[in-house]
Amino acid sequence: MTSTDADLVPFMMRRPGVPFPPPEYEDFRAKPGLTKAALPSGETVWLVTRHEEVRAVLTDPRISSNPTHVGFPRPSRTVGAPSADDVPGWFVSLDPPDHNRFRKALIPEFTVRRIRSLRPAVEEIVDRAIDQMLARGDTAELVEDFSLTVPSLVISSLLGVPKVDRDFFEEKTKVLVTLTSTDEERDKASEHLLRYINRLITIKSKRPGDDLISKLLQGGLLTPQELSGVSMLLLIAGHETTANNISLGVVTLLQQKQWIDDDRMIEEILRYHSVADLVALRVAIEDVEIGGQLVRAGEGIVPLVAGANHDPEMFERPDEFDPSRSATGHVAFGYGVHQCLGQNLVRLEMDVAYRGLFKRIPTLEVAVPLEELEFKYDGVLFGLHALPVRW
Repeated sequence: MTSTDADLVPFMMRRPGVPFPPPEYEDFRAKPGLTKAALPSGETVWLVTRHEEVRAVLTDPRISSNPTHVGFPRPSRTVGAPSADDVPGWFVSLDPPDHNRFRKALIPEFTVRRIRSLRPAVEEIVDRAIDQMLARGDTAELVEDFSLTVPSLVISSLLGVPKVDRDFFEEKTKVLVTLTSTDEERDKASEHLLRYINRLITIKSKRPGDDLISKLLQGGLLTPQELSGVSMLLLIAGHETTANNISLGVVTLLQQKQWIDDDRMIEEILRYHSVADLVALRVAIEDVEIGGQLVRAGEGIVPLVAGANHDPEMFERPDEFDPSRSATGHVAFGYGVHQCLGQNLVRLEMDVAYRGLFKRIPTLEVAVPLEELEFKYDGVLFGLHALPVRW
């Protein structure tokens, strides 16, 4: 199958005013092969929207996540990916076998058993955040007061940040993931956080504790510089995605007016919202055929996670939220060697957050009509800018 420039469709990485997932994903899936698209930057890429083909892209060794390769999509500074050359330890931009060293070092700290042991600490963080909301009255802005706070404090606890420093850690982290922050503000927050993390690594090397940084130092598989980059990656990758899932899940469950104490509910929220739709940018480093389409070496690829998770060939009635369905097989956390290492932690945080909110605030409700909520249609990650609630 071949494609010409006449077949190019315009594709916006940010889609203000367009529902999510964008309706054109259905059109892309209906066409044979892949869709060739032009990004606002002028680059051309292949869009992949079918579940089977997205998984094929994410597992094929001839397709790379390394942004140093010619042809890797770089639509903008915000959407573009840093490389391990820019940030030592930014291992999501590495391909095997280099990627494997980092994953080997981190896997023991993210097993189901290890994450399960963190539940009491996460429950304490959630309870404290709810206490603070209740103390302020009978209304809250849930994104700011809860959804962003919880993952920030969880990751700071995981890294071994002392409690006296967590307000600082949370403040700087929020600057990084808030769309209203300027590039200058993000740069300054990044600089402060990196400086803090480097000091923390120095302290942990002399006085280790029972935390992720101490254990990775003792394992000896990563240099201090790499560990600094890994810590920033865990902080950024696990913060806004988790916050968006928490907020969107709250809105969805309040609409459903039901709580299903079942792992399927979490999986369906992850599938249905697919907040990380645009993050899995790739480039072919050899000629490869995907979905009957020849993709040549040096051509960029954008696997659309929300497209795959709303593929009717994989999920019946995919645009309906059905917490009783088995959403096993969704690619909300990616797939293959780059599948999100922290996925079990995200699931735990979502579960504890929902249980805490609906148990302790049973009259919780969204304070404005649904159509007035500000969704992140303009963001790389889908979510909510704000979620006013009352009880």
